[in-house]
Amino acid sequence: MFSFIAQRVFQSVLVMLTVALIAFTMFRYVGDPVAAMVGQDTTTAQRLELREQLGLNDSIFVQYGRFVTQAAQGDFGMSYRHRRPVSALLAERLPATLELSFVSAVMALVLGIPMGIYTALRRNILSKSFMAVSLAGISLPTFLIGILLILVFSVQLRWLPSFGRGEVVNLGGWSTGFLTKSGLAALILPAITLALFQMTLIMRLVRAEMLEVLRADFIKFARARGLPERLINFRHALKNTLVPVITITGLQLGSIIAFAIITETVFQWPGMGLLFIQSIAVVDIPVMAAYLLLIALVFVIINLIVDLLYFAVDPRLRVQR
Repeated sequence: MFSFIAQRVFQSVLVMLTVALIAFTMFRYVGDPVAAMVGQDTTTAQRLELREQLGLNDSIFVQYGRFVTQAAQGDFGMSYRHRRPVSALLAERLPATLELSFVSAVMALVLGIPMGIYTALRRNILSKSFMAVSLAGISLPTFLIGILLILVFSVQLRWLPSFGRGEVVNLGGWSTGFLTKSGLAALILPAITLALFQMTLIMRLVRAEMLEVLRADFIKFARARGLPERLINFRHALKNTLVPVITITGLQLGSIIAFAIITETVFQWPGMGLLFIQSIAVVDIPVMAAYLLLIALVFVIINLIVDLLYFAVDPRLRVQR
């Protein structure tokens, strides 16, 4: 077990160093950092002095080492646009993105897994309705779903707000919209938009895996022994269905955070994704590089957790080691 974890951690560190190299290359070679930080009236001497202060005259290896060290300490430099530390900007936007992603992930799991099990076990109108919804959810682009929801529930029915986060409450530095009525109302449409694709993907994945397992020999043998159908479905079949589902679902939950960009842009949700889009418009490289590193870290951590769950669920992996 220890060697397995150590191996995965070592691989994760290598991945993060590679992503850091990409972020450093973007930070260092996409535009001139000095030109982005000073005005037109800055003299050449002042520019040279600032270049020296930023360490841009050092060798590439020294700059990369310094970039990695500072990033590991949460120091991503100053934003060109906001003239503030990037870490402070991300910390302000992080609660909005995490709350939206959390609600979307819970929605996708709570609805997707039962719907997948139901469609695998039943052949009726409700099952066909779930499949039709899943086909629409997996086919329509996220931004189109968001626009349609805004058109129906905000413009036509006027039930829910079409943009913003609503009123938030500050709890020890964490701004949350869970405790206010307007915050919860503002969360509904973005959460549905972000969760719909993941929910339908999980549902179809669970259904496919469940059908495959139900055709296996050990399930036929269990039926021949006279075991109750409920016990066969939910104890033997579902447990074996979860192994590939955990892998795909884990990666998809990571993508909820990474690809919240589109949803946050459609609903003007003040999260990290919207900050990233705004930074691209003004070529704010430090924010872009920090966002890239942060998303990579999320994927690395989720992959590590998925591997550990995989190891715990599948006894064959423990036997092989």
